[in-house]
Amino acid sequence: MNESTITFSGWVGSEVTLTEGSNGVAVASFRVGSTPRRFRGGRWEDGETIWYAVKAWRALATHVAASVRTGDPVVVSGRLVADVWKREDGTVSTRYVVVAASVGHDLTRGTSTFQRAARPEPVPVLQDDPVRRVVHSYDEGGPRLDGEGQVVGEPGSQAAGEPPGDEPAA
Repeated sequence: MNESTITFSGWVGSEVTLTEGSNGVAVASFRVGSTPRRFRGGRWEDGETIWYAVKAWRALATHVAASVRTGDPVVVSGRLVADVWKREDGTVSTRYVVVAASVGHDLTRGTSTFQRAARPEPVPVLQDDPVRRVVHSYDEGGPRLDGEGQVVGEPGSQAAGEPPGDEPAA
């Protein structure tokens, strides 16, 4: 599938609206106006402003909603897609939307401070050596792990195959 990609800079022209899609995924929508400038005849001239509808999904959507405000200069990069729908009177309308892959402040217009997003806490991993000893002991009477990840049933700790806390039979 061929996709049209676009990268442009401009000024945010609407508040960022953050919604949740039907599948629970975050979606941010906003508009950006981009006015080309040309240096002609010894002076700058403004071209016609082009307005882009921008959508961001998932983590990018929540980061855009927390970071971008109306009037901010931004650089947007993403896929250009056609949003086609039928109006009540039967006419078909088309609007082009940029599905953003990245959005950032335009640093040619000012400064910005970056703050990393918080990551979820990692799941604790059992110590490798005790797990390896249990996995590689193939006989049923070999060592095993208790509920706290400690090896039980090794020679010298208690009788192999005996549950923890029981005395070996005489």
